[in-house]
Amino acid sequence: MWRPLPYRAVSLLVLLASAALAQDRESSTIRTFIVSDHPAEEAHRLAVAGQVATVLRFEQPCDATRTRLLGWEGRFEPPAVMGKLVVLVPLRDLADDERVPLLVTLTDGTELPFLVGPPREEAGPDQQVNVFRNRESYNAVLSALYDSLGRESLLRNENERFRKEETSPDHALAALLVSGDIKQTPFRLMRKWLFKEPDADLNIEAFSGKLKAAVLVTVKNHDSRRPWRLKEARLMTTPGGVMRTVAMRSTLPAIPPGEEGLLAFIVDKSAFVDAGRPTQLVLELFRHDGLRQAIVVLDHRLARE
Repeated sequence: MWRPLPYRAVSLLVLLASAALAQDRESSTIRTFIVSDHPAEEAHRLAVAGQVATVLRFEQPCDATRTRLLGWEGRFEPPAVMGKLVVLVPLRDLADDERVPLLVTLTDGTELPFLVGPPREEAGPDQQVNVFRNRESYNAVLSALYDSLGRESLLRNENERFRKEETSPDHALAALLVSGDIKQTPFRLMRKWLFKEPDADLNIEAFSGKLKAAVLVTVKNHDSRRPWRLKEARLMTTPGGVMRTVAMRSTLPAIPPGEEGLLAFIVDKSAFVDAGRPTQLVLELFRHDGLRQAIVVLDHRLARE
């Protein structure tokens, strides 16, 4: 017979809008720019993020005395020019409408204009930008090839993920949860929390199920301009920090200002086993701007026999 878990068996710690960044340091963002001598050519846009270095790499050395980042004081570390490299490090994230002009001058007198701003919602900051004037040069062709191969790899991995999710029972359960059809799932609600912040409200529910555990998050976006989007969900053992797989479904890829969306997470009982012994798991949620929005601590007894 199923018996309710003791109250202390499930614990939740939510850190709303905490300052922990979710930058993935291992997955560098490298882009290739081919500049033109045409007078109508617009300045290339660079995406930067607070405390993250963005490196521009040129084919020729740069003239440090004539390379300028206008109005960098108070917003950037002093820009560094080192041979063929220009390094930018913002002190903080730039505002959505904030743009900073950058003029790079090469030693042959060539001036290359850029416009530095925040990354788009769906993308991260530029970590390295390779800049070429001759699109036919060996290095330019090679860099563009690497860009194409990287995009192809991402699309291939994404298609493979979609294929696996189509036949995954855990993803099917998550889809039922976000659709509101909880009665068709094996889950029993164990506990609820409501957290209010100026930019978002989070209603979090923990469920116990047969050989499964589930977390349902309802997000109300109070930001008047920016959509709320989940950047990453990490499931790890505690202690130990070993990554585990979690199935997820959401009602919307991004929650528009003033609207509400749901996120559902399904955890298999096998994820609660570490070295043959039951362990707790931590589910961390990071939103679009890299801030850690929540930490959910799950007890192994949620996935009951």
